[in-house]
Amino acid sequence: MNTMTKIMPEHALRTGAEFKASLDDGRQLWVNGKKLDKVTHDPALAAGIDLMASMFDDQFTDEYAEATTVLDKKSGLLTGRSWQVPETKEELLGRRMMIEYTSRKTVGTFGRPPDLGPTLAVGILAHLHLFKDFSSAFPECRPDFIENVERYVEFGRMNSITCAESLTGPQNDRSSPLAQSASLLRVKRAEKDGVYISGAKSVGSVAAQTNEIFFSNLAYPGTPKEAAIWGAVPINSEGIKLVSREMLSNPGADPFDHPLGYKGEEADQLVIFSDVFVPRERIFNLGNEHVSAISGKATLFAHYHVLTRLKVKSEVFVACAKMVTDVLGTGQIPGVRSMMAEIIEYNRTLEAFVLASEVNATVNESGVMCPDVMMITTGRLYAIRNYPHIIHVLQEMCGQGLVMRFGKAAFNNPDIGPHLKELLPGKGVSGMQKEQLMNFIWDLTCSSLAGRVALFENVNASPAPRMRERLVAEFDTDPMVAELKKIAALD
Repeated sequence: MNTMTKIMPEHALRTGAEFKASLDDGRQLWVNGKKLDKVTHDPALAAGIDLMASMFDDQFTDEYAEATTVLDKKSGLLTGRSWQVPETKEELLGRRMMIEYTSRKTVGTFGRPPDLGPTLAVGILAHLHLFKDFSSAFPECRPDFIENVERYVEFGRMNSITCAESLTGPQNDRSSPLAQSASLLRVKRAEKDGVYISGAKSVGSVAAQTNEIFFSNLAYPGTPKEAAIWGAVPINSEGIKLVSREMLSNPGADPFDHPLGYKGEEADQLVIFSDVFVPRERIFNLGNEHVSAISGKATLFAHYHVLTRLKVKSEVFVACAKMVTDVLGTGQIPGVRSMMAEIIEYNRTLEAFVLASEVNATVNESGVMCPDVMMITTGRLYAIRNYPHIIHVLQEMCGQGLVMRFGKAAFNNPDIGPHLKELLPGKGVSGMQKEQLMNFIWDLTCSSLAGRVALFENVNASPAPRMRERLVAEFDTDPMVAELKKIAALD
């Protein structure tokens, strides 16, 4: 490891080994219907954990220290940027460096990398001024929401913990509100020192590979008070069961054949809560239905993360497209150049949305520098609407190279390898080098893992109609209308 040559300040960072050790905590996990003794006993989960562990080790290197760490003003310790609360535009750009780093590290295949979960806690902290009049609806338990959020962010920062998040509930019968509400996570009983909750959360990405889970319910009109709860607990809390979705990566494969798939994956979990105790100091809302009005604001930094990650992935698409034209010698064909232009347009547009959200960022009443939510929402809408098309364009540029892949063993076989090497070279590259590029693009756009990632991008971003509704509901048209009235003398 390229360790920092300068003297490292006192820190609150974890090494990769310490992160991996923290996961051996007795958590209750099922994969393919079988209970695991340790999360690392599943090859795909273990490979994904190795990738995450390398991110912790990168904090101690010259190359990645700036992107992954920041000096905490209060303690004077070097801490991870995942829990950084930006107060200036410079600090907001620091958070973006962290997102870009994790997105490149995973090539965007982790929809919720280790720095995503903390954005929920940071998002609430950024809007604590809206919590000042909130109180518990349960007289038996009276948490101080503001103090709890501040304490939790400090805990995360000082202990370098990883945190999964889950807002949505399991998919079930949507024809009846009663059927849908049956699986809502809800308070079963409240006591002075905390509450007991039961129910389930779905799409708990990376939950099996992390330390804590941050949970809430997506509120809707009429949500019962017992379901209006936000909080966080260790993932190994008594009563939590994790049921993993099907694994889709290729752990143990030769990196030549599956350049992304061999690295494993994050694994979405159905997180089942059975009478799980949530201590009073870990509760951020308890029964207050008005908190639903700020749930969109609380996810601001999570959505900034999503948009930035999609921007980084678009950079990968541009690079792949350019390399394909180079190795196939198609860079001067007008139709291919037109396809290349589409991919560049996608990238440049997403870059513009990210930059605009930062240029228009403002400090709110809680003293936090918040990116422009309208730029983020519009950017996410543009990103997911065009994502399938851009994937298709890149695949079309590759032609038969994606269809006819043979594998490293075939190239090294003495009987058929010489034929492959003779018949399949690219422009200035060998047949093996050309196939290695095609294998990467296969894993990125065509594999089972890629299909899951594409589906996740759409679901994770919220459906396009919902985002359009948010744009109409939240965009302030008054200044534009006033200007039109002035120009057209319509008063």
